[in-house]
Amino acid sequence: MVFLSEGVMTTDAYDFPDAAGHFGPYGGLFVSETLIGALTELREAYERYRDDPDFQAEFRDELEHFVGRPSPVYHARRWSQMLGGAQIYFKREDLNHTGAHKINNAIGQALLARRMGKKRIIAETGAGQHGVATATVAARYGLECTVYMGSIDAARQRQNIYRMNLLGAKVVEVESGSKTLKDALNEAMRVWVTNVDDTFYIIGTVAGPHPYPMMVRDFQAIIGQECRVQMPAYAGRQPDVVIAAVGGGSNAIGIFHPYIPDAAVKLVGVEAAGDGIETGRHAASLRCGVPGVLHGNRTYVMCNADGQIAETHSVSAGLDYPGVGPEHAWLKDTGRAEYVGITDAEALAAFHHLCRTEGIIPALESSHAFAHAMKIAPAMRPDQSILVCLSGRGDKDIGTVADLDGVDFYDRPSMRGHVVKGAQ
Repeated sequence: MVFLSEGVMTTDAYDFPDAAGHFGPYGGLFVSETLIGALTELREAYERYRDDPDFQAEFRDELEHFVGRPSPVYHARRWSQMLGGAQIYFKREDLNHTGAHKINNAIGQALLARRMGKKRIIAETGAGQHGVATATVAARYGLECTVYMGSIDAARQRQNIYRMNLLGAKVVEVESGSKTLKDALNEAMRVWVTNVDDTFYIIGTVAGPHPYPMMVRDFQAIIGQECRVQMPAYAGRQPDVVIAAVGGGSNAIGIFHPYIPDAAVKLVGVEAAGDGIETGRHAASLRCGVPGVLHGNRTYVMCNADGQIAETHSVSAGLDYPGVGPEHAWLKDTGRAEYVGITDAEALAAFHHLCRTEGIIPALESSHAFAHAMKIAPAMRPDQSILVCLSGRGDKDIGTVADLDGVDFYDRPSMRGHVVKGAQ
């Protein structure tokens, strides 16, 4: 079951997860006994409200009037012409309020939290966009908010930390483990265990224990639902290929899910190949991982020779995660979706190319998807089309790109203490 809008096909032929939260052998509930009660409460609440007309109406109203949906589909005519071959279209999630797809899920879960009587929100974040989205909805609904963020991610996303602070959220930098998204999620779950009575945990991706992979997918499926209406109206037909970046996988499953029953549409997820698969410095869980348990669900995970979760690497903080949502694992095994890798260098090249060709500054996560589109478009026919999920805007990544380019600008940490024009 997903939230449906008029004219959008149903997904009855694809009935996952099952009642226990399994996508084939993946998903499920692998948590300590102390969390079973909280997850049971959450599952029962979601089952109660997901089909509730008042809940659906409020969710849709917030998406329209607060988020600014529907986000448009955009034809990148100049880029398509320069590359040759297929016509390329973007699903413009970067135009949402807060600048990314994350707000879709944050709104849905916050509305659920209010109905459950929770007064406090916690969340994990990698690139910071889920943290900003969570802080935004917490401010809107008058909820206390704490966001957990690995200190390495925090160092490269200071702008988003300040945005969260401006919105009234407390940001806790996590110093354990690899100090990235994995460890932020670990810490948020640890805190939730001891505060379940008044605290709601908004997970930002389609990972974690059941019902999170299903629930986050349902809220993010609005992306693909809109595309199924917009593409025939704008482009004359559905796309031949849909491409999206995959870390945990929420933007990808959001655009993929309504297309799963349509075998004529190829689905391609793009993982972070980092410095190159052969180097071992990457975050390509589906390409190089093995089935295992991480953050309460069974999925593909990156492990070392001893079976311990391996450290990952990506220029993009949002893709720097050693696992992936269990539905993606199932789509990989069944062959319904293909998963490829794009290196840091390839993603950065696509980032710059898109800036100068289409006047759009994409998130580094989305740049991985665009890099793959650049590879395949020239080999396709002009009457074919590619739809790429532009999951977020690249404002948050300007410091990272500037550092890599050897460019100084005023709001980088290294510029603190310098006199800025207009400063007193």
